[in-house]
Amino acid sequence: MSIQVGDTLPDATFKTMTADGPADQSASDLFAGKTVVLFAVPGAFTPTCHLNHLPGFVEHADTILSKGVDTIAVVSVNDVFVMDAWAKASGAGDKVLFLADGSAEFTKAIGMELDASGFGMGVRSQRYAMIVKDGKVTTLNVEDAPGTAEVSGAAGILNAL
Repeated sequence: MSIQVGDTLPDATFKTMTADGPADQSASDLFAGKTVVLFAVPGAFTPTCHLNHLPGFVEHADTILSKGVDTIAVVSVNDVFVMDAWAKASGAGDKVLFLADGSAEFTKAIGMELDASGFGMGVRSQRYAMIVKDGKVTTLNVEDAPGTAEVSGAAGILNAL
């Protein structure tokens, strides 16, 4: 069963890139006492993710943050090195925190995994965006159609804030 509005996110460990190399980022540290917009993509650098989904959050980051959001984060079932390369290539700077869920542990724990084996991609994440307040999901927008980033895009989240 997938995560629902009102549920508390499970504790998990993501990988992030720091100046000293890969580091752990716990979900409890990321979400505790904060309001976080977390959006998920099936894969870094994939067409919809790279050209449509992420750019909206980068473009509208200041507006989203001005509405009481502490952090905007993107999670993908990719390794930390791919996520770091994507962060640099996208020009996101410090507007979006890039979280690697390389083994899909977080994605599976919230029931949002997607079998993309038919595309040669293995287990990935469904495309979604959520607003999390102090670890609790208050908004969850999941895309129904592949290749779209409508309800889970920045505009969809701005409408919910």
